Amino acid sequence: MLPIVNRSFVTMNDNPAIINASYLDVSIPEQTLLLVENGVIKQCYQVSTAKNGAGEVRGSECTPRGWHIIRAKIGDGLPINTVFKGRRPTGEIYDADLGRQFPNRDWILTRILWLGGLEAGHNRYGMIDTCWRYIYIHGTSDEDRIGTPASHGCIRMTNADMLDLFNRVQPGWKVLIHE
Repeated sequence: MLPIVNRSFVTMNDNPAIINASYLDVSIPEQTLLLVENGVIKQCYQVSTAKNGAGEVRGSECTPRGWHIIRAKIGDGLPINTVFKGRRPTGEIYDADLGRQFPNRDWILTRILWLGGLEAGHNRYGMIDTCWRYIYIHGTSDEDRIGTPASHGCIRMTNADMLDLFNRVQPGWKVLIHE
């Protein structure tokens, strides 16, 4: 079982169970996502987590903490800025005109990495289940807000970064989200 971590970025020396692992490390305070392959940081992306902070309860619009898994990759081969609703492409491609037409829409763009919690009683099952909360890593129309908490619980990335990350990970990769 993977360890539970609720502090700033965990170095490989702090946690021997993940020394040679490949996983994603999301730091809520730093608003970063690290791509770690075989224990080596390969890429650092700026992200936007929840404006309501960290939390696991359904309806809280908070970003859930702890160990997760990428349960599904959605959108392979679609154009950048593809619009998704209910994890399905709508046929729209986001641009400024579409954004002005629907100014209050929470845009899920380009690709989706759907997360599932791995820690029963913390982020899995019942009212705290990450998967049932539909928590994703996804592209956004609010690229100017990347680096600051602004989402409704998901982890937002620029669309170019989302494409890059999507092409580098697979379902089954672990994701650690921590404060």
